[in-house]
Amino acid sequence: MNPTRSLLVPLAFATALIGALGFRASRPASPAGAAPSARSTGTPPSCAADNAGLTLPSGFCAMVVADSVGRARHIAVAPNGDLFVALMGNGGGVLSLHDADGDGVAETRHQFGPGPGSGIALGGGFLTFALDDAIVHWPWRAGQLEPAGPPDTIVAPLVHGRQHAAKTIALGRDGAVFVNIGAPSNACQERDRQAGSPGRDPCPILDTAGGIWRFDPSHLRQAQADGVHFARGLRNVVAITTDPSGALFGVQHGRDQLHDNWPQLYNDSESAEKPAEEMFRLEQGGEYGWPYCYYDRQLGRKVLGPEYGGDGHTAGRCASAPVPLVAFPGHWAPDGIAIYTGTQFPAEYRGGAFIAFHGSWNRAPLPQQGYNLTFVPFARGVPRGTYTVFAEGFRVGEGRAAHRPVGLAVGPDGSLYVSDDQGGRIYRIIYTGR
Repeated sequence: MNPTRSLLVPLAFATALIGALGFRASRPASPAGAAPSARSTGTPPSCAADNAGLTLPSGFCAMVVADSVGRARHIAVAPNGDLFVALMGNGGGVLSLHDADGDGVAETRHQFGPGPGSGIALGGGFLTFALDDAIVHWPWRAGQLEPAGPPDTIVAPLVHGRQHAAKTIALGRDGAVFVNIGAPSNACQERDRQAGSPGRDPCPILDTAGGIWRFDPSHLRQAQADGVHFARGLRNVVAITTDPSGALFGVQHGRDQLHDNWPQLYNDSESAEKPAEEMFRLEQGGEYGWPYCYYDRQLGRKVLGPEYGGDGHTAGRCASAPVPLVAFPGHWAPDGIAIYTGTQFPAEYRGGAFIAFHGSWNRAPLPQQGYNLTFVPFARGVPRGTYTVFAEGFRVGEGRAAHRPVGLAVGPDGSLYVSDDQGGRIYRIIYTGR
């Protein structure tokens, strides 16, 4: 990853953003108020003969809803089955997709919005969109495929740097917007990603990044400091969601380069496997350990980071740090999470969590991994076991991945939608029982 640049958006740019956010439409193929598909919440259409290249459990199949849409990040689904996709590339903004004839393929596309973004959510009468440095929203009504005017700004500017700039969001039951602000750093070193450089203690980044912020969207044009600093010590929680009770869950990207920066303590293979990617139930006021601590799956506990005097085994001040609900292999890069609220899938999936792993870049000399969807069963709102790999086939062989899963959303009929920011594909996974 690139070194950190300035953490603050220039004031002039923030002012321009607040005052001039607009929208555009492209490729209009039907009226903005197009009627819902007759089959959008009824019997699912037929899947692709090859399951769109995916390997799934018995009884499941997949199809491609839309292809080559650009860097598709997170997605939201309307009650009528329309899809809204946050785009990082292809001009950015939001892409709305509508299946007019019920065959499962989105014939209608509209693109609008102020620029590239990653997070998106639909609820409370608004479509909310997260740019790297701002959160905006539009009033929204059923059947709408594009807004009637420019968005309102909830908050700007947000801290961002060249590392972990993308913002992701989740909506609370009360309409609050939870925002992940990733740390523009690997381990808060004095010299970022440099061998032997000690960590800054206390880490000043934690005041403005490396955590979750909560904003009341009824107040417009807020500054970041106007929000509630909800949770700290989280390097980058791209995968974030709420369950029906309003509980907030996230899966953290673990730190990198244990061997590169501390070869006297870690060999290549250890660095490939460590640290774990961690799933938490995020509580207000929670302190989750980054940059001082990381979770070691092999040891089964939190370990003090080498930047803070750790030796790869000692817990030290990390003995009291929260441990994850579930620990995943290192460097899989969790980018999306969805609690399964539908009834189409078998009972064992209901209430559980699907996680989209974008895939690794630094597991060498071991094979790169991730590029999959995993499933974690839940009972009474908490995990009741470890994960299983649910879907593979996004990456074939050891070459450059053709597809990399990012966003997840449960449709009104219980189908699971998956976005891909490498090939620009939107998948729909269906259970048929056959």
